[in-house]
Amino acid sequence: METYTDFAGVYDIFMDETPYERWSDTVCEVLARYQITDGLVLDLGCGTGTLTELLAARGYDMIGIDNAGEMLGRAMAKRDESGHDILYLCQDMREFELYGTVRAVVSLCDSINYILEEEQLAGVFALVNNYLDPGGIFFFDFNTEYKYREVIGDATIAENRETCSFIWENYYHEAQRINEYDLTVFTKEADGRFRRAVETHYQRGYTLAEIKALLSRAGLVFVEAMDADTRDMVTSVSERIYVTAREAGKCQI
Repeated sequence: METYTDFAGVYDIFMDETPYERWSDTVCEVLARYQITDGLVLDLGCGTGTLTELLAARGYDMIGIDNAGEMLGRAMAKRDESGHDILYLCQDMREFELYGTVRAVVSLCDSINYILEEEQLAGVFALVNNYLDPGGIFFFDFNTEYKYREVIGDATIAENRETCSFIWENYYHEAQRINEYDLTVFTKEADGRFRRAVETHYQRGYTLAEIKALLSRAGLVFVEAMDADTRDMVTSVSERIYVTAREAGKCQI
């Protein structure tokens, strides 16, 4: 089943405690270190566009890419309300295309983990490298293998709101290092009845060593990594990691 279809309609409700403002601050801080305070920035795996909107408000010319049309519909509705000039493209991140290069690419909220094969992830990184300006920055996060195996694997999470509820069942397949999310969403209809929908998502856990190797294969230069929760050094129990990489193959003109 295609992901983020029925769930798209309630995604922002259940993500209302997600620290998007803090993520936006972090992105801007990192990009500012490399004198990127304006210009074109790509949000890869932008979802409903919450982070995209925040970065647009900070002065960046934003492009958002996602392969879930329903999620992009929500993003475009936000754009219509804010008036920000954001270009949204419905594309698979494994084969995305742009009209030219951008100063930076960002990809947060574990979008990278949806790429289940190393070869495919190397391809994504190669595309990022291709579309970055000379010396451009790639800033992204990923959930670690440790998080799936020890923290959320085989756990069930449920949440109930006034107009919708969900049950999130996790199954960690250790041999493949893939976490399966079975999402059951109940949405209240106009007549008071609840409609049930089910989606299945898959994410793969990666180690930092693997990410570094794949960046190198793609021609990107690894710059730094930090624990996304502590903003400190990565440890064996880091659950989410921020990575900064740099384009280094194009000639400055």
